[in-house]
Amino acid sequence: MESLQTPIMTISIIGYTLALLIYVLCFILSKAYLKKLARICTIGAFVMTTVLLGIRTVLTGTLPLTNLFEFGLFFVWGIAAVFIIIDYKYDLWTTGIFVLPIAIVLLIWLFTLDTSVRPMMPALRSNWLFVHVLSAAVAYGAFAVSFALSIMYLLKDWLLSQNANNKIIGTLPSLELIDEISYKVVFIGMPFLTIMLVTGAIWAEFSWGSYWSWDPKETWALITWLIYAAYLHVRLMRNWRGKKAAVLSIIGFGAVLFTFLGVSYLLPGIHSYA
Repeated sequence: MESLQTPIMTISIIGYTLALLIYVLCFILSKAYLKKLARICTIGAFVMTTVLLGIRTVLTGTLPLTNLFEFGLFFVWGIAAVFIIIDYKYDLWTTGIFVLPIAIVLLIWLFTLDTSVRPMMPALRSNWLFVHVLSAAVAYGAFAVSFALSIMYLLKDWLLSQNANNKIIGTLPSLELIDEISYKVVFIGMPFLTIMLVTGAIWAEFSWGSYWSWDPKETWALITWLIYAAYLHVRLMRNWRGKKAAVLSIIGFGAVLFTFLGVSYLLPGIHSYA
């Protein structure tokens, strides 16, 4: 069964890439059947990602949440899940052009990691692991979608400022809708990020005898939380919308990526296994 991982990952990448290309083609040709076909490809690739997580679960005997490769898979899964949900609810299919490249790049990067199944490290043998890491995957997936929406917002805002009159402006959703959905996605992701921090602190107390040790990943997770907390605060209290909110969302996702990858490679600590 372990040998199935590479072909299934390959099928997932092909599925997300086909969906992206068809979304772009739909953007150009404005054909409804292309939108449906792209959605089918996206859902199919999402199913294959889920199947791969299921295989890892069988191989490890537990939820696959114990290393960078496995969390990366859940990160991709979270991105695709959030995108599929908002596309279904708000018909934001154009977001796929901005969201799917993130999932594709992450999957390609996962090919560079060790995919072999190894025994769980003693420090990870805790029921807190599942809540802690799953909440992180959902939060990061939501923030990735908000990032994509923010890029979309800034692109359309710039085109409008140039008095451009082209197909891009007409096909992309209104600035108000993009801004509102980006905020809603962050609003959904923030509680999961909070759960990640709280459960991580409780887990740390059980494992290492301290709720907080200022480990680099802990510190950057807190920085990420503060950025998104600031995003929600200034939006609600100071009515920051539009371009300012989009820029802050992009900064927040930059912190997410550094917490996820930058810390792992540049600032190893007690979370270096993750």
